[in-house]
Amino acid sequence: MAHEGMIRAKVPRLLLISWLLFVLLLLLLLPVRSQHQSLQHSFPDESSVQFWAKQIGNELDKMMRKDIGLDTLKQLYKEKKYRFTLEENNAKMLVDKAAHAIENMLRKKEAALERLTRAAEELQEQHKWKDNIKETDVYYFNAKQNYKPQVFPHLQNLGDDEENGDDGRESSNTEEEQITPTFEEDHAFKQPINKNFTAVHIPTDIYNGSTIILNELNWTANLDKAFKMNRMNDTSLLWQVFGSATGLTRYYPAAEWQNKQNKVDLYDVRRRPWYVQGAASPKDMLILMDVSGSMSGMPLNLMKTSVENMLDTLADDDFVNIVFFNDTAETVGCFKNLVQANVRNKRELKNAVQKMTAKGVTNYTAGLQYAFNQLLDTKNISRANCNKMIMLFTDGGEDRARQVFKNNNTTVRVFTFSVGQHNYDISPIQWMACNNKGYFFEIPSIGAIRLNTQEYLDVLGRPMVLAGSGYKQVQWTNVYKDALGLGLVITGTLPVFNLSKEGGKQNQLILGVMGVDVSLDEVKRLTPQFRLGANGYFFAMDPNGYVLLHPNLLPKVPNFQEPVTLDFLDAELHHDKKVMIRKNMISGESGSETFETFIKSVDERYVDKAVRTYTWTTVNSTDYSLALAMPSYSTYHIKAKKKDEHSAAEGSINNDDAESLLRSLSEPIGHVFIAPREFCKTVQKSENNTEFLLNFLAELQKNKPDSENCESDLVYNLLLDSSITTKLVETTWVNVDRQGIGIKALFVTTDSGITKVYPNSAAAEWDEALEPYNASTYKRSLNNNGSVYKPPYTPESSHDNFTGSVLASLAVEVTIDGKTLKPAVIGVQLDQEAWTTKFKFLATNQTGEAPARRMCGGLGSCEMDCEASVNELECVLLDDGGFLVLSNQDDHQDKIGKFFGVVNPGLMRALYSFYVYGIVTSYDFQSVCDPDTEPRTDAAPRGVHIPSIANLLNLAWWTSAAAWSVLQQLLYSLTFQAWLDPVPVMAASESNKEKMLCIMLQTQYFLNKNVTSFRKLQDCGNCSRFMHAEKIAHSNLLLLIAEKMTCNECDNRPLSQEEKLSEGPDQCLLAQEPRFRKGPEVCLDADNFQEDASDCGKGSMLQPSVFALFILPLFTLCLLGPAAPYIS
Repeated sequence: MAHEGMIRAKVPRLLLISWLLFVLLLLLLLPVRSQHQSLQHSFPDESSVQFWAKQIGNELDKMMRKDIGLDTLKQLYKEKKYRFTLEENNAKMLVDKAAHAIENMLRKKEAALERLTRAAEELQEQHKWKDNIKETDVYYFNAKQNYKPQVFPHLQNLGDDEENGDDGRESSNTEEEQITPTFEEDHAFKQPINKNFTAVHIPTDIYNGSTIILNELNWTANLDKAFKMNRMNDTSLLWQVFGSATGLTRYYPAAEWQNKQNKVDLYDVRRRPWYVQGAASPKDMLILMDVSGSMSGMPLNLMKTSVENMLDTLADDDFVNIVFFNDTAETVGCFKNLVQANVRNKRELKNAVQKMTAKGVTNYTAGLQYAFNQLLDTKNISRANCNKMIMLFTDGGEDRARQVFKNNNTTVRVFTFSVGQHNYDISPIQWMACNNKGYFFEIPSIGAIRLNTQEYLDVLGRPMVLAGSGYKQVQWTNVYKDALGLGLVITGTLPVFNLSKEGGKQNQLILGVMGVDVSLDEVKRLTPQFRLGANGYFFAMDPNGYVLLHPNLLPKVPNFQEPVTLDFLDAELHHDKKVMIRKNMISGESGSETFETFIKSVDERYVDKAVRTYTWTTVNSTDYSLALAMPSYSTYHIKAKKKDEHSAAEGSINNDDAESLLRSLSEPIGHVFIAPREFCKTVQKSENNTEFLLNFLAELQKNKPDSENCESDLVYNLLLDSSITTKLVETTWVNVDRQGIGIKALFVTTDSGITKVYPNSAAAEWDEALEPYNASTYKRSLNNNGSVYKPPYTPESSHDNFTGSVLASLAVEVTIDGKTLKPAVIGVQLDQEAWTTKFKFLATNQTGEAPARRMCGGLGSCEMDCEASVNELECVLLDDGGFLVLSNQDDHQDKIGKFFGVVNPGLMRALYSFYVYGIVTSYDFQSVCDPDTEPRTDAAPRGVHIPSIANLLNLAWWTSAAAWSVLQQLLYSLTFQAWLDPVPVMAASESNKEKMLCIMLQTQYFLNKNVTSFRKLQDCGNCSRFMHAEKIAHSNLLLLIAEKMTCNECDNRPLSQEEKLSEGPDQCLLAQEPRFRKGPEVCLDADNFQEDASDCGKGSMLQPSVFALFILPLFTLCLLGPAAPYIS
């Protein structure tokens, strides 16, 4: 019985265990469910989310297309069609016409340039050299007479002695003996000028009292007449400049040298891009550096600085590489062949040079043979194929490497540079230069670097002089920043030859280069700017593929030393057809292509895919090409008639139009902003738009729009749109229930430059660009067929509460007489709080005016939604760039406008990995950054600051290279013992640091248009969640619904969209497959003409000031005294 009872007791237990095992097995076999999904709370069905998206889309679409007067505005344009015509933009005709206008303009500049060059050559030929010329014999306006740099404040009184000139040198000139012009502000030159005189600039490190400079001043003074005659023949001429081979610059009209940053003047005309291009044919340069043990210490540092300065004398038509040698030879960096001497390649070489150390023994044979192999390698296609040369930097030696020259040299010039103070035999390297059509230079100290690394250009100019005027060709530069304040310019150049003869022989010297500037603004004026719409634009290209016109050419150049070189392929986002267009334009071909391409927004937060038609042609008689990129909706543009039924006469204005502008400032019809365009030249510009508008209206009271001072088409179009937009406010906007719709303000922006904001009080918070062509919202609205929503930008690192309003905008597409165009954009500022509430309600399955709040709980089951389930369900609206627009989460409200990759990295990573969003990356090569604050370690005397060129010249203008060498030897021999040990050396004082060019990596996310609906289970290992994304129709918005994650297993590292400092693309890889370019067709080098190479190393003719030698003790006291901040 007991046994039977035990059996009976075990049976229920076994049944219970079996039943539990069955349930557990059943659960394991069921589909995986997310952590929040239960019988009571289920993730919304696919049809539910789609329904929510449809509700949201319908509500937004109703607001944008009906409530704010879109149809009314379209109808107003149709009703006013009697006041305008629709003009066609024929791309080919526009490009051809603009190219012809640019050609004619440049031809006029070339004619002026040729007249100046002839005048200069004749004047110099007639000039009688004066050995005993004195400073009192010449009269000129010194452009730097008021230039007061203060880099060393403790030394500032040294140059203020009344017996000295402005630069600290002795000068016998008194103020009465010098020209002191008065200046008047000039709109074209953007500064005060004097048209009666020329101005003279002499480099800081050249003594302006030397015989050669005084003679140069004497004969160039007669250029004034030629400059003035040119200006009379062409009043549009800007700077006319003669840059002398001595470094002197004479320019017209006269203007004071600019010193806005109160820095030492390092300008030397011979290092400017236009001078380098005009002074010689392109170059193939191989720089050969001796890094044997004897070069350690100061010589190595001098050589590094010399090589950097040598690189600065090269332009984009030149090719270069650097080889170091001791026992063996090798390239200093990653470039195994000659590379184009562009900014980035030169920067790569400079960085490599700074890493070099000295060791081993000198083997000239190894170094020179390696150099010849590089220059004579016919397989190396990256070269100028002109002016092959070796630049040898060494301290001297006994080996002449005769066999190397015998085996190789038939076409290569050799320039040699003896670096540092030493007792080595320099005759072998003198022999190398003199027997190979080169020149020998000495660089005993840092003060000699600038002069002696650029005077080789005089030797390269010999073939040009011997070729004569018949070989002269005007060359136009690529874009660079003008030193005299014009901004971005191109320059036409011609070399000026010395036509005099010495001993019956033709002089071989190039006197200098003549240049005529053309502002890019002047070129832009020849291309129609305001008839193509905000997204149509012209661009121009030079033979290197660099753009000289392009809306994305916006360099933030910190100084004028760096050339502005933006390749077309770097100015726009990549497309294979753009590579083809670039090649065709460089090759001088014409053509047209239509294709879809990515376009980056003005604010660089977004990319749009849009169709563009590119049409291009060559600018005859130049190396430039011109192109036009245009969307299809820019095929037609509005041109307001100059007379309508309300006007009294042709050329008069409709008073109602002008009055509508004025009324907007005082009456509640919407505040008006007008684009800061040059409607009339005589309208005074103002940073205050209201003041600018009043100035504009005052001008219309005085002069008709058809006056020569006004752009009549711009004025009439502006007045027409003022009338139309005022009517929109009066008939529609005043009746809009803004509170009911959930908007703060309404706005409309037109192609003519009108922006109207209603109510007037909203104007105070309006922060969009007032020029529609520069406004991201306006341009993006034209590119998209639906509404564009853009939250105000909130930096990823910002902890400030959200302020501002989401902008919603929609392009106004009008069809008139079968012709379609987009003349305006209409939009609203959303009320964030109202739309957040509305968003939560619309993302539910409830309908009706006041739905009862549905609760999920108890024994029943229901779907979660965005209103009732805020603790379980995350609901957001993202724009096409991945920025947060609306959310049902309270902690998201201060994050509106932030990139969602920072707000919720796990979800954004999932959207990217599932291809809902894509990424476009690109480089910005026009950025500027703060300089590296880390010290640079070089080999230098312990405890001695090795000054930068800028710092040293502030003192060293008082002396020549030879004088500074004396001081250097004195300091080293008397004061310092361990002067070969490397120590940290700062390149410049903290006070002198300025921003420098850098490269930024930019990342833009974009919504994949092929994905309209997306539903996935995101598996994170120990937990998972459902997510559903639905595209909102007729907009750039994405509705994202996701369960909240309770574990941290998923990748939650923040995703960043902000630009980051970058080293850019790998220059070493790019050099292996260089982009297509076309070099100059004419090459004038030593192979073409029999030159006299006997002058091969007599040094510079510029003499130091005797007085400077007496300043040296002051140098010593200042450098060694307690006031000097550079002695450690």
